[in-house]
Parts: sequence; structure tokens; C-alpha cells
Amino acid sequence: MTALLWTLIAIQIVMGVFDTFYHHEFTERLAWRPSQRFELKLHGIRNMLYALLFLLLGWLEVYGALALLIVAVLVAEIVITLMDFVEEDLSRRLPPSERINHTLLAINYGAILVLLLPVLIDWAMQPFGVMVVNQGLLSIAATACAVGASLCGVRDFAAMRRLGRMRSAPAHGLVEKLQGRKTVLITGATGFIGSRLAASLSGAGHNVIALIRNPAKAEMLPPPVTLVTSLDQLASDTEIDAIVNLAGEPIGNGLWTEAKRAKIIGSRIDITGEVVKLIARLDRKPEVLVSGSAIGWYGLWADQVLTESAKSHACFSHELCAAWETAARPAEELGVRVVCLRIGLVLGTEGGFITRMLTPFEFGLGGPLGTGRQWMSWIERDDLIRLIAYVMATPDLAGPVNATAPIPVTNAKFTEELGRRLHRPAVFRIPGGLLRRIGGGFADELLLGGQRVLPNKALSRGFVFRHETLRSAFEAIL
Repeated sequence: MTALLWTLIAIQIVMGVFDTFYHHEFTERLAWRPSQRFELKLHGIRNMLYALLFLLLGWLEVYGALALLIVAVLVAEIVITLMDFVEEDLSRRLPPSERINHTLLAINYGAILVLLLPVLIDWAMQPFGVMVVNQGLLSIAATACAVGASLCGVRDFAAMRRLGRMRSAPAHGLVEKLQGRKTVLITGATGFIGSRLAASLSGAGHNVIALIRNPAKAEMLPPPVTLVTSLDQLASDTEIDAIVNLAGEPIGNGLWTEAKRAKIIGSRIDITGEVVKLIARLDRKPEVLVSGSAIGWYGLWADQVLTESAKSHACFSHELCAAWETAARPAEELGVRVVCLRIGLVLGTEGGFITRMLTPFEFGLGGPLGTGRQWMSWIERDDLIRLIAYVMATPDLAGPVNATAPIPVTNAKFTEELGRRLHRPAVFRIPGGLLRRIGGGFADELLLGGQRVLPNKALSRGFVFRHETLRSAFEAIL
């Protein structure tokens, strides 16, 4: 085997490691997505085949029919990879970096086969036999790669088994409070919250109109759903009973530069303004507009308990939420009941902030942020969907409504409970000073600040949370 061949194999290993850890573990988080169970099975089988190949090529030269066994393993790897490509396209939307990486892997693997197959054919033409070959550092490196590949395979199979035990509640049962057959317009329908709401409503027999900006994401919504890419596509005689406005630029996927702040605010004001314009030209007005907001409206209050009647402290989060709520209020002048849903930290494994914590916690690298004394007001995603349906079905509920579970916890308690549920320690505290240097205002408000929020309006109207405690929520989603 030539130096060029080993170089190409080394390049393949580096790209494979990058794909596994950057894409599969940290960005796509496949180990926590029930929809990717079969993909993980394919990854596990392929990793075990890689481990076998590394050991064979690192320590042995096999002749006769045994050489054909290696060829069979290579063919099996190609078949599994093709199945993996098909499965990925059917079950998830690959980010551009992963598609590029897969292309480079395929090209490099083709080059490896061009150089390796003549060697294997030469071995196959010789008498049956096996010879141990110690190639020094190359053999040691091949052994290390075999161990790494086998560990990744074990990880994939273990995650696959765990996903098989994870069960989510039937979507249609979450909106049972919404009686009759309603037509609901949802903006932000392909997001973490909007997609579950759309599935719940359509599953319960309601008509869903989904505003999506990216048609490629339409596959995320289960039929039947009416898709529009602009509210201008809706005629004035369209009958809409309720509007749920959740669209907006994500706030937790990057540092809050001036440009990012402007985009975060502008995206929410613009789409909410479009919603109000739609309401103004509809012949029959919807009964209710449930417009998104967040508990960031209150600003940072340390330990003070905050209900819907609390005042605010000035900060970017308050500026954002206040502008968002203000943009929705003109709908009241058009005779529409407006509810501004001040949403807390939403828990679920398919999106939201917790997905960024699962991988480090699972590998034993989790822990509190800063002092850990900051409050985290959270809500389990299905409880949020139930609350949205409850708000739509409750005519006397208007104005700001806190969408948080009734028992908020500190960051230290949150990380402790997450570690307990994953059977991992949660002792790696990240210094607050480091987070501030890296994240600035983003870290101050989203990571190190917090609000101790109670859902007084929801509770006083009789809404019952399925998950009042963090332990109950983790047991449901993890």
C-alpha cells in the first residue's frame, strides 16, 4: 500500500470525524431526534465496517478469497452510504456544509478505491493465506482509528435504542379545547413551535394556513395544510377564525451585533404589520390574534416574582418584545381580541435552547452558567401548544399572557436536574466573565440574566399544566 493511498485514507478519516462531531453531534444532534433512528442505524453499521477495515489494512495482508472479503466490505460500505444519502434527504434537510462535506467524502473515497482495488485484486490472485504486517506508526494509527470508529458505532446503536424508547404525545390531542372546525393562520409555521402547532391543529381536523418564507421547508408540515409564501396571496373573502403569529429571526443563533439586533426586531415588526394589514382587508375579521412575545419583556429583575402586571426594566430584550407587542395592538382597533404570549424557555428535543445543551451534558461536560443563581422560566413545548389552543378558545383572555410553567428554577437547579435525568455529572461551571467577553449583551440577557415568571392569567382562568415541574418535563421529552 502506497503513501498516497494512506494519505487519502487519512484525509477521509479527518473529514469523517468532522462530519460526525460537527454535524451529527453538535449542529444536527441526530442522537436526540426520533426521526433519525434509521439514519443512526446505518451510521452504526458503517462505523463497524470501518473499524474492521482499519484493523485489516493496518495489520494484515490477506490473499486469495480473503482479499475478496475486503472487496465485499467495501461494496457493502458503498451500498450503506447510498442508503444513508437517501434516508437523509427523506427525513431531514441537510445544511450546505454537510452536503459539501459529503461530496468531498464521496470524491475522496472514489480515489481511494481507484488505488486500493488493484492491490486487492493482486492479493486475490495469490494463494490463500494471511500475513501479519507491522507497519509501525501506520499500524498504531489504524488501530486507534478502528477503536474510534467502533466507539462511534456503539454510540450510534445506543442512541438508536434510546430514540426507540422516546415517545411523544399524539399531536391532535393537544388542541382539544378548540371546539368545532376552525381555520387558523400560522406565521412561523415551520419553526420549533409552529410546526408542532400546525401538526396538532391539522391532526385534530382544523384547517391550517401556513405562511412559509422558504418553500423548501414545506415538507416539515404534515398535510393537510394550505401553504402561502405571502399574506397577499390570501383573498379578502378568506375566512380565518384565528391567527397565531410566531414568525421572526432567531435570537439565540448568533451574537447581538447591531445588524443582528436590527434584523431581530425588524423581522418581527414587519411580519406583524403584514398580519394587521391582512386583518384590515378581510371581509370577516378573525376572532383572535395570538401574537408572539417573550418573558424578555420584563427585563432583568434578579429574584423578583413577575406576573403579567409587573413592570419592565430597559434592555434589548424588553425593547424587542415591546416593539413586537406594540405592532400587534392595532388589530384591537379592528375588533380583534389580541393576546401577546410572553413565552419562556421552551423545552423539547427537536429544537429550542435545550438542544444545544444535550450533547455536552451527555458527554459529562455540562454545568451551571456563571453563578447559576439566575432564574430560568421554562415551559414544555406540548404544554405551550395546549396553552395556545386554550387562549384561542377562551374569549375573555386578552392582553399579555405569560407562557411559562408555574415552577421556575434557577440555572443551577436546571443543570442539576438535566444531569440527573441523563445520569451524568453537571459540575463544569462556565465562568460568567468568559461568557460576557465572548457574548456581550447576548450572554448578559440570555445566559446570565433571567426572569422568575409566573403564569397568573393562565392559572386563574383554569388552565392546567401537564408538566408543572422540571422533572416531569424532562421525563416526558428525554
